[in-house]
Amino acid sequence: MHIAVIGSGYVGLVTGACFAEFGVDVTCVDVDAEKITQLALGKTTIYEPGLDQLVKKNLQAGRLRFTTDSKEAIQRSQVIFLAVGTPPTADGSADLSYVEDVARNIAEHMDSYKVVATKSTVPVGTGKRLASLIREHQRTPVEFSVVSNPEFLREGAAISDFMRPDRVVIGGSDQDAIDIMRDLYRPLYLIETPFVITSLEGAELIKYAANAFLATKISFINEIANLCEKVGCDVHEVARAIGMDRRIGGKFLHPGPGFGGSCFPKDIRALSMIGRQYSSPTRIVDSVIDVNYQQRRSMVPKIENLAGGLSGKRVAVLGLAFKPETDDMRDAPSIEIIRGLVERGAIVSAYDPVAVEEARKVLPEIEYAGDEYEAATGADVIVFITEWNQFRALDMERIRGSMKVPRIADLRNIYEPADMREMGFQYVGVGR
Repeated sequence: MHIAVIGSGYVGLVTGACFAEFGVDVTCVDVDAEKITQLALGKTTIYEPGLDQLVKKNLQAGRLRFTTDSKEAIQRSQVIFLAVGTPPTADGSADLSYVEDVARNIAEHMDSYKVVATKSTVPVGTGKRLASLIREHQRTPVEFSVVSNPEFLREGAAISDFMRPDRVVIGGSDQDAIDIMRDLYRPLYLIETPFVITSLEGAELIKYAANAFLATKISFINEIANLCEKVGCDVHEVARAIGMDRRIGGKFLHPGPGFGGSCFPKDIRALSMIGRQYSSPTRIVDSVIDVNYQQRRSMVPKIENLAGGLSGKRVAVLGLAFKPETDDMRDAPSIEIIRGLVERGAIVSAYDPVAVEEARKVLPEIEYAGDEYEAATGADVIVFITEWNQFRALDMERIRGSMKVPRIADLRNIYEPADMREMGFQYVGVGR
C-alpha cells in the first residue's frame, strides 16, 4: 500500500517512519524545504530515541521518502494522513487553518478514491467539515472517505507506542475505508492490539478525553501533594497506596511543577472550548487547567523561601524540556519557573541533556552550562525541574562541594529528603 503523511513534524515523522517499518510505501510531505532536505539525508529534525535509526533504515530500504511535492504524494497514495499542527488560538480553541489548507490541497490534486485520515488532534465535527471542504474544492468529482485515526504517542516513547499501542482508534462511517485502515494496521493484529471502531465524532472526542483524564490525574496528585506538605506526610506513600487500587492505577500519580508539552495544555483548553460551544460545561477540565497554572506559580516561592530570597542569588536549573527523553520546550514548566526566578533577581545557569538549543530560543537571557556540575558550581541553590535519568545518580558530594550554599529544590522528588539532609543539604521537594 502507498500512503502519504502530510506534515513532517513530531507526529507525522514518527507515523511515517513506523508505517515504513511495517513495510508500507510512505511519502512524507512538508512545506518546509530545508526540513525535507535534512530528512532526505537521514537527519531527523526532532529528538526522539530510536527515530533517527528508523528513518535511515527505511530510507535505505526505499520504503520512506520525503518531498515538498504534495501533488505527486497525493496522487500515488491510497491513504493520506493529516499530521499538521492545530495550535491554540487566543481563546484556547484549536486553530484548524493548517488542516483546512491540506484538505483543499488534497481536493485539488486527488484523481482517484482516497481515504483521508486525520492524525492531527482536531475538535469534534472537524471530520465532517473536512469532507465538505474537499467536496467543495474538487476540480473533478472523485469518491473519497474521511476517517479519524488519533495518535496516542508519548514523547520519548513514541516508537514503542506506535509499534505496541494500547489500542488503535478508527472513526468513520464508510466500511470500505475502515477496512483499508484495518489492513494498514495489519501487523498489530499479530500482537492482539485492541481496535476501537467508532464514529468520526467519537474518535475525535476520544483523543481529547484521554488527554484530559491523564492531565486530571496529574493535577489531582499535585493538589494532594500540597495538602501533604501542610499535614506533614509524604505524597509518595499516599500515591503508592491509592495507585494499588486497580480502578485508579499508579500511572500519572507523580507530583511535580505541573504538566506541559505540546498536547496536554493545548488539548484540555480546546476541550473546554468544545464544551462551551455545545453548552456542555466541562467543570472538572476547567479546574485541571487552573490547578496546573497555580502549581507552576507555586514553585518560585518555594525556591525563594529555600534560598532566603533570590535577588543576586545564583540558581542552577537542571532539566529544561517538559519531560525526559525529548528536546521539546513547548509549554514546559521550566520556562515560567525560570522567568519567575529572573524577575526576582536570580542569576540562572541551566543545563539539559538535549534541550539546550531549543531552550535558547525561548530563554535567551540566562546562562547555559556544559553539564550538571558546571551548572552547580558557585550556586546558592539547585533546582531539579526535569527528571532525566542521569540526574538520579549524580555525585552529590561533588555537587555539595562546588556549591556556594548546599540547597536543593527538588521539584520532581528525585532524591530522598533524609539522605540529602544527612549529606548537609537544605532540601525541599513537592509534597514531602
